[in-house]
Amino acid sequence: MALQSPKGKSVAQMIEDQQSSRQLGNIIEKTMPKLFLTCAIVSILTTFGIVFTLLSETFTFFNQVSFIEFITSKEWYPMHSNASFGIAPLIVGTLKVAIIAMLVAIPIGLGAAIFLSEYASDRTRRTVKPILEVLAGVPTIVYGFFALTFVTPILQKVVPGLSLFNALSPGIVVGIMIIPMIASLSEDAMSSVPRSIREGAYGMGSTKFEVAIKVVLPAALSGVIASFVLAISRAIGETMIVTVAGGANPSISYDVTSAIQTLTAYIVQVSLGDAGYGTIEYYSIYAVGMTLFIFTLIMNLLAQYISKRFREEY
Repeated sequence: MALQSPKGKSVAQMIEDQQSSRQLGNIIEKTMPKLFLTCAIVSILTTFGIVFTLLSETFTFFNQVSFIEFITSKEWYPMHSNASFGIAPLIVGTLKVAIIAMLVAIPIGLGAAIFLSEYASDRTRRTVKPILEVLAGVPTIVYGFFALTFVTPILQKVVPGLSLFNALSPGIVVGIMIIPMIASLSEDAMSSVPRSIREGAYGMGSTKFEVAIKVVLPAALSGVIASFVLAISRAIGETMIVTVAGGANPSISYDVTSAIQTLTAYIVQVSLGDAGYGTIEYYSIYAVGMTLFIFTLIMNLLAQYISKRFREEY
């Protein structure tokens, strides 16, 4: 008489089921690494494809426009009869928004990170941090109209001569948008500092504020500065807020109360159909895109360098 399990299966059936399951497991073990490798290759090829497209179209642009004019001219009027292709006004507009954004975001984001890391209870941290990070999920077009219809009218009561489209309003709102990035990344960096370092400082008679500023913050400096650099990169690449609230006036003026145009805003303007396919205006968006790509690439490399250079290992 054949032995049976409590579920009514014979021992032979159980052995057969186990072998079948083992064979399926072996197939999965052999297949999944190849699937993961395929995903990695697709990601890399996609990146190469984007860079290749950007480079090829940019070279087409520079076959018709002098590179020297592109980097030295102070006027950007690609759609005029007497066209001018100096990238400087777009870079100045972009940097104005990025600098204003960082002046808003760094103090508030860093302050929030210090509070969450050093002062808030676990319950408060678990409540406040997700709420703060909700800001990062708001669509940027919403931020754009918030800047145009709410922030700008308020600023016009405070700043005389502030035009409807300006650099100040989108700069402030971009700063608000990137606060969660600085707060979250900086808080993570400060929370990773070992508790024993804090306790040693307390043992030396330091106050809570002194521990936060003189011990924890320097120990987490690499992560904190990396969060600043990544936030600057995010501000430089922001599109919809500056398109809606910044205007479309490329100018090399450093006045923040007048209309501007940033690198991304120009790309949006041309992409909406202001220029036909194959025209010099069309190819100019790739040259502007390449400039933006170089900016963000440098910022990301800088963030990686700072993260490695000032990393503290415990």
